[in-house]
Amino acid sequence: MENVVIGIEGYVGTGKTSVCRALLNRIPNSILLHGGNIYRAITYGILKTGLINVKEDNTKLSSLNMKNIMDKLQLSLKIENRESVVYIHGKKIDEEDLQSPETSIATSKISNYANNEKLYEFGKHIIEKFKAKYNIILSSRDIVNMYPKVNYHFLLVADLDERVRRKYHQYEGEISIEDLKKHIQKRDELQKESGYYKVYPITKVVDVTDCKTVEDEANKIIQYINLSEIPNIK
Repeated sequence: MENVVIGIEGYVGTGKTSVCRALLNRIPNSILLHGGNIYRAITYGILKTGLINVKEDNTKLSSLNMKNIMDKLQLSLKIENRESVVYIHGKKIDEEDLQSPETSIATSKISNYANNEKLYEFGKHIIEKFKAKYNIILSSRDIVNMYPKVNYHFLLVADLDERVRRKYHQYEGEISIEDLKKHIQKRDELQKESGYYKVYPITKVVDVTDCKTVEDEANKIIQYINLSEIPNIK
């Protein structure tokens, strides 16, 4: 039986990473690929090394080839504890740096203009490589466009105020609720301009506004997966 790829996309604050980790415990012989973290790591590297001034005009941003920058940063992907982690110049990049408001906004802006074609080819190669051995839970953007053979594609949505509440708890008061709401609205706008959040025939939109726990979200997703395709699922 061939391994499957379960793609998870979602609006900011819908709990993509947490629900993917919950699914990791439910899907046998699985790994979690944080596709979005590759893009975030490239952006983080750009910000830290000054390769590109992200605040410059959009014409210059549109000339960015993300795969070339990835190569310059010597970015590599490894699997540790069943999850992908990113290294730049041999140094592991912390999740906190990847998820910071600065990196998040810059990532959304860059993705709106950069040429992602070669990066998508790289992503497709990585997925095929690991799929040969594992079931894959893929957390990323633009999944169907990048990997049309995805077996399942879920788009998580939730009310804005609920998403703000969740993110505010995550940032532990580092940013005011008002500023956080503006930050999320800005990211939503940039993501949509980038062509993300598309609904394809294969896509199942899952509203998680009323979910009280991560397990509630995981259960909503599991009910749409054909269990017969994944033996011994819990």
